[in-house]
Amino acid sequence: MVSEIRLAFAHPAERSLATAGEEPRDRISLRDHIREVEIGAFQAERGVTQRICFNVVVEVLPFTGPLDDDVDRILSYDRVTEAIATELAAERVNLLETLAERIAARILTEPQALRAFVRIEKLDRGPGALGVEIVRDADSDHGASAQERPHPRVVFLSNPAIADDRLPGWLDTLAAADAPLILCVGAHDLAVPRTGHAMTQRRVDLLAIEQNGWMLAARDHRAKVVATRTELDWAMKNGQICVWAPSKMVLDATVGPKGRPREALSLAAWFAEQVSARELLVIGADDAGETPAADLPVRRIAPGAPVI
Repeated sequence: MVSEIRLAFAHPAERSLATAGEEPRDRISLRDHIREVEIGAFQAERGVTQRICFNVVVEVLPFTGPLDDDVDRILSYDRVTEAIATELAAERVNLLETLAERIAARILTEPQALRAFVRIEKLDRGPGALGVEIVRDADSDHGASAQERPHPRVVFLSNPAIADDRLPGWLDTLAAADAPLILCVGAHDLAVPRTGHAMTQRRVDLLAIEQNGWMLAARDHRAKVVATRTELDWAMKNGQICVWAPSKMVLDATVGPKGRPREALSLAAWFAEQVSARELLVIGADDAGETPAADLPVRRIAPGAPVI
C-alpha cells in the first residue's frame, strides 16, 4: 500500500515505467513546466492569472532506422510544449481535466506517440498543489484525430425578423439546406440596464442577447439555445437548429470579439469565424449596423427575399 501511494504521487515517468507492458518503449518527458494562466470555474478566478505546473510523459516506440542526428525523425519535446501552448491559446477553460484531455489528444495525433501521461497542477489555489493526472492511449477515442467539424450556415435575425410570421417558413427552408443551421440575435428591444462599469456592462449586454435568444426559441420550438462548443458540435452533427447563447464563448475566448456585445452584427461575424461557418446570412437587419468585415462571405437579404 505504501508503494502504491508513493507511486500515485510520483512523476508520470515513474508511473509510465510501473505500468509498462512487454513491448519496449522510449519516453519523452517534460518536468515542472510552469505557465501563468487564467483558468478556473470560480468567479474569483476570472480576470486573474495563476501558476499552472505541467508534467507530461509521452511513450513512443523505439526508432529502428538510422537517426542521423535528425530532429525530424523523432518526436521532439517541442511538440509537447507546443501542444500546451496551443491549447492554452485556444480558449479559456474552467477545468484542469478539460485542458489535460485536450493536450493529451493533441499530442497523440503525432504518429510516433503511443501513450500520454498528463499531470496539471494549480500552485496558487491552496496550501499545496491541486491537480489532475490522466493517461490516454493513441488507439483510444481520445487519441484519435478529431473528425473535421461541419461548416454551418450562421444566420443573424433582426428583432423584426424574429417577430415575423414568416419565421417558421424561413427556418424550414434553411434547415433543408446542405449545412447545419445556427441562429444569432442581438439584444431585445427592452431597455438594457447601464452599470457604469465596463466588465459588468459586458455581462449585462450578453445576457440581453441570451434573453432574446430564448424569446426566439419560444417562437419556434425546433430552435434550441446552446452555449458551448460541445453542444454546438453535437447539434450540428445531429441536425438540430441552434440559437447561440454568447456569454460562455465570449468570456472564455483568449482573443475575443473586438466590438462591444451590443454591436450585434460584429459579434455574429466573430462567432461565424470561430465555428468556420460557410457564410453569415443577415435577415432584416438594416438597423443593426454596417455589414461587418469578416473572413467569410456575408449576405444581407430582406425578409421577403429568398433565403437560399
